[in-house]
Amino acid sequence: MNHIVLFDGECNFCDRSVQFIIKRDKEAVFKFTSLQSDIGQEITRKHQVPGDIDSIIVVKDDKYYIKSAAALQICKHLSGGWKLLFVLSIIPKPIRDNFYDILAKNRYKWFGKNDRCMIPSPEIRNRFL
Repeated sequence: MNHIVLFDGECNFCDRSVQFIIKRDKEAVFKFTSLQSDIGQEITRKHQVPGDIDSIIVVKDDKYYIKSAAALQICKHLSGGWKLLFVLSIIPKPIRDNFYDILAKNRYKWFGKNDRCMIPSPEIRNRFL
């Protein structure tokens, strides 16, 4: 079963993160869509994700994960040593999410913002919803 990563399509850091995931997701576990897309909006409604969530979202087995939990779910499926980061889930969620929130709050300032979503290459287009 594919897992869905919903990301901020206007965020340069988020765009780079998707590219990072694609390179290390050798089994093509993840499908991607932006939060701003019609499909992204439909998925968040279907899974009853609160509208004020400012986070990457991973939908897996009809459950959604946000913030650090979403990032750790992604790491769990990446090739190489990235899987080892899942051990960070032993850190209490409020502490992990505090670091996530700092990055999320500053992502536009630190990494910039796109006017539009990226256009995937033909090789990876089928990974996007």
